[in-house]
Amino acid sequence: MSNTIDTRSPFFPNSKTGQQEIQRAKQATLKRNSYERAQELNDMAQRDAKVTIPDTIKDFSKIKRVADATEPVDNTDKIAKLKAQIQAGTYQPDYDAIADRMLSSEF
Repeated sequence: MSNTIDTRSPFFPNSKTGQQEIQRAKQATLKRNSYERAQELNDMAQRDAKVTIPDTIKDFSKIKRVADATEPVDNTDKIAKLKAQIQAGTYQPDYDAIADRMLSSEF
């Protein structure tokens, strides 16, 4: 008497159970990758995957790009000259220019 129940694991592809598992996997793959599923995923992506970047961020990005492209300003000579004037006591600040700067930064 022959045993009609296949007790081998589906791991073995040539067994009946293995063949059945392979067929189920193929059908599941076909179902998952159907045209309808692809359309559903595209619709979800178009509806849900939108990103808006505020104009202020775009402007900041442009400003940063320009600032990064410019040459650095070397003020070491100017600073050394001002330090020497302060130490010698000959520095005369322009009070009107300072006041104008303070007022322009406030408004």
